[in-house]
Amino acid sequence: MKKHYHKLPGSYHARALAGTTQNSNDSETLTITIRLRRKKELPTEAIQGEHLSREEYEQEYAASQDDVNAVEQFLQQHNISIVESNLARRSVIAKGSVSDIEAAFDVTLKAHTQDKHKFHTLHEDIGIPSELQDIITGVFGLDTRPIARPMFQVAKKDGKFISHAESPKSFTPNQLIDIYAFPTGVSGAGQCIALIELGGGFKQDDITNYFNGLGINAPDVTAISVDGGENSPSTPDGADGEVMLDIEVAGAIAPGAKIAVYFAANTDQGFLDAVTQALHDTDNKPSVISISWGSAEVNWTQQAMDNFNESFKTAAAIGVSICVAAGDSGSSDGETDGKVHVDFPASSPYALACGGTKLDTNGNNITSETVWHESSSSATGGGVSTYFALPDYQQNANVPEELDTKFKGRGVPDVAGNADPDTGYNVLVDGQQMVIGGTSAVAPLMAGLIALLNEQSGKVAGYIHPTIYANPSLCRDITSGNNKTTSKNTGYTAGPGWDACTGLGVLSKLN
Repeated sequence: MKKHYHKLPGSYHARALAGTTQNSNDSETLTITIRLRRKKELPTEAIQGEHLSREEYEQEYAASQDDVNAVEQFLQQHNISIVESNLARRSVIAKGSVSDIEAAFDVTLKAHTQDKHKFHTLHEDIGIPSELQDIITGVFGLDTRPIARPMFQVAKKDGKFISHAESPKSFTPNQLIDIYAFPTGVSGAGQCIALIELGGGFKQDDITNYFNGLGINAPDVTAISVDGGENSPSTPDGADGEVMLDIEVAGAIAPGAKIAVYFAANTDQGFLDAVTQALHDTDNKPSVISISWGSAEVNWTQQAMDNFNESFKTAAAIGVSICVAAGDSGSSDGETDGKVHVDFPASSPYALACGGTKLDTNGNNITSETVWHESSSSATGGGVSTYFALPDYQQNANVPEELDTKFKGRGVPDVAGNADPDTGYNVLVDGQQMVIGGTSAVAPLMAGLIALLNEQSGKVAGYIHPTIYANPSLCRDITSGNNKTTSKNTGYTAGPGWDACTGLGVLSKLN
C-alpha cells in the first residue's frame, strides 16, 4: 500500500464469478462516484416525523463544500476530471482512465467477461489518502459487475405467457383498492412516486392502452436518466416486465400521482446514484420511492450497504417513504449454499420491506390469504439480517435469531401483499397481455397506498416503521404458510403477529 494511504474498510468483497478475467485496458475511461460524509448527524426528531425540507437538509446536513473541494483537488491531481459535484447527494462524480484511477486509489482492476457481458472487477480494498480517510465513505464504479435482479415472476402455462383471460384468479391492480380496503376518494394527487429501474423500459402506447382498458386516467410518467441509463424497452420477457409492472401497479392504485422512473445501470454505483438522484430531485420531489431490485446481503460490499442505508436514513429525515421488494426465492433468496439469506436493500432498517402472499377472493371478499410459496424458486423472501442489528421498532416483535449465524438482526419483511404469480396482476408489456407476480408487485402496491395516505392526511408519511410496529392492528395479519426453500428445508413459518414471511401483514391505513 502507498505511504500515507489507508484502506477503505469494506470496499472489497470476494465473490466467485463464472467467465473469464484478464488485464484491463489502461486507457479505457471509467466514471466513478465518490460518497462523502455529512456535515453533521441527522436529528432524531426529523427521522421520527418532524421532517426536514430538502432545502433544510442540504443547508445543514449534506456534504460540506470544503470536503467536496478537497476531493476534487485530489482527483484533479491524478488527471481525473469532475463530471458533477452535488452537496445534497453527498456525491462527486468523476471520470478518468483505468490507469489514472488505479493510481489514485491504489488498486488493480481486471476486465471480466461473463455471458457476453463485460465489466470491471476489484480484487482488494480501495486505498484512500490519509487526508481524505475521514471524508470519503465510499467509492463506486471500480467494480461494475451486475448487483441486483428484478423481483418479478411471470405466470406461464406450457412455457407460454398467460393472458388475462386465461388467469381467472388474477387481478387488475385497482381491484385491490376495494379488496384490501385502501382509502377511497383520493388518487394520490400532489404526490410523486419514484421507481428505480436497472434495465428495461416502457412505451407510452402501452401506458395509454393499459389505463384506457382499466377505465381510469393514465398517470403522468417521466423517464429520468441516471449516469447514462436510458428508457430502453426491448421484449416482454426481459426487464420491461419489471418496469411496466411497477408503473401499472403504482399508477392504478394512485392514478393522480406523478410517476418518475429513474433508469440506471445494474451496478451498485448505478443503483445508489439512482436512489440519491430520486431523493434529492427538486423538480419532481418524490414522496415515496419503490424499489423492486435486489440480491442477498452476502453479495454486497459493506460500503454499499452502509451508503444505501445512510441514503434511506436521509429519506426518513426528509419524509420520503422507501418501499422495497423482499425477494422471490424464499428463505434462500436464490443462494445455493444451503443457508438462509435476506435480500438487500430490503434489509435496511429504513426500508419498508415488502413480502408476498397468495390471495383468493370471492368478489371483493377475501376467502384466503396465505404466505406465497409455490416452489423453491417461487416464494416470498424473508428472514433476519446478518448485517443490520435489530432496530428499536422491532424490539417487541419477537424477531428470532438468524438461523445460521444466530445473529439478532433486523427482521424482514415489514408488510406484505398479493405476490403469487398464480394470483398475480394483469399487466400490459410491449403490447403483450401478461400476468405477473412477485414481491416486485408489492413494493409499488405499497408505494401507491402511501401516496393515497399522504394525500388523505395532507402530509407525507415518510418513515412509517415506528407507527406500524406500535400499532400492529393497522395490518391484517397473515398466519398460515412458510417460506422454507433452502436445501436443508430451513426457513420461517407464519403465525400470529410479526413473522419473517409476511411481516405484520397487509397494510391498508396508518391511523
